[in-house]
Amino acid sequence: MTANDTICAVSTAPGTGGIAVIRISGKDAISITDTIYRSGKKEGKICTQTPYTLSYGHIEDETGRIIDDVVVALFRAPRSFTGEDVVEISCHGSIYIQQQIIALLIRKGCRAALPGEFTQRAFENGKMDLSQAEAVADLIASSSEASHRLAINQMRGGFSRELARLRNRLLDFVSLVELELDFSEEEVEFANRVQLKEMAVQIEQVIRRLAESFSVGNVIKNGLPVAIIGETNVGKSTLLNRLLHEDRALVSDIHGTTRDVIEDTFNLQGVTFRFIDTAGIRETQDTIESMGIERTFQKLKQAAIVLWVVDATRPVREIEELSHRILPMCEDKKLILVFNKIDCLIKAEKEEKEKFASTLPGIEYIFISAKENEYLSALENRLVQAAQIPQNQENDVIVSNVRHYEALTRAHTAILRVLQGLETGISGDFLSQDIRECMHYLGEITGQITSDDILHTIFSRFCVGK
Repeated sequence: MTANDTICAVSTAPGTGGIAVIRISGKDAISITDTIYRSGKKEGKICTQTPYTLSYGHIEDETGRIIDDVVVALFRAPRSFTGEDVVEISCHGSIYIQQQIIALLIRKGCRAALPGEFTQRAFENGKMDLSQAEAVADLIASSSEASHRLAINQMRGGFSRELARLRNRLLDFVSLVELELDFSEEEVEFANRVQLKEMAVQIEQVIRRLAESFSVGNVIKNGLPVAIIGETNVGKSTLLNRLLHEDRALVSDIHGTTRDVIEDTFNLQGVTFRFIDTAGIRETQDTIESMGIERTFQKLKQAAIVLWVVDATRPVREIEELSHRILPMCEDKKLILVFNKIDCLIKAEKEEKEKFASTLPGIEYIFISAKENEYLSALENRLVQAAQIPQNQENDVIVSNVRHYEALTRAHTAILRVLQGLETGISGDFLSQDIRECMHYLGEITGQITSDDILHTIFSRFCVGK
């Protein structure tokens, strides 16, 4: 891959559609397009087209055969997405037409773009920093209003501006400390230690707030993990299908039908949940089923909310026996006891189950019938309430990227060392080293400090054409 290549790719979603957009970027984008495009205008050339306008014409191959009627948009460097000359061809969405135009462009001198290469060029040409580039992928993948709002704020530079303010304050900090080092023999004090400590405390608070926001941001981006657990044949898979509004899991009266973990996401009232249907818990000699039950307990540890599904028609004694295995693993989680099959329950049995549930400390319970779709909306409301995700406003800075969180954690460790050094009166050179280390980790987030390996890892996850 070289930055001098002119690249092309289909930027719209794969498959057949009403239209498809083919993007071309690079120093020869305009001249290459001119070899295949014929406009209805007299001059008929892209090179004479006014930038940031559209023109109508057609694409033809070397033999003069017309491939399709198209609309072409022109963006001149540096005022384009990539910072280079960019041409976007809107053609009909036939896969055949898309392939023909891409093949024609490659024969004329283009190279097929790699995943994320357009966005990487935008980063390398200074059109956006690395955190904004990553937000492009998050925006494309956003599946809820909250995740969309989070991504659009980051892409428009909300997070970058916060980090820039932090780095500027750290730069002022380290400048004062290092200025003292230059005049150490004269014993001149440029930096008041009390003021430096106040500044360091404020910086530490901002970094800590950003790092702590990851717990919310990760849930908004990836969904809140909800484990559906219980014994075999209590209706866990039926409940999953009802919550997802599709037949995602196999349902059968045979015990042990679900032997592996099934996961899927669904948006409830603006909150994305990641539902995890697990293998039924029971004693078994089946090796495969035992592995599935082991995974059940692994997923239970990862969940934020646990739906413990029980058959409401079974004796309380059986439910109580299983509680000794489940309750100790749910002490730090929101646990909702779901009595299923209420359609098969008589009033006296329900009262008995309610009495038992009330003895379990801090546990909510609800009666439903997954099969008959009774009280499912009440359960959904309970899930949304249990999520307790604060409403993020348009300008809120919330971290949702694991790489950013890790860098912030390291930056926080470094600023804590600065505070400790100010308390113990550590020498200025060590203090300066810790401040610069903090700046280094913040710079990793925006790409001011990066490596080819990091860039490759980030942009290889993008779709082709973006």
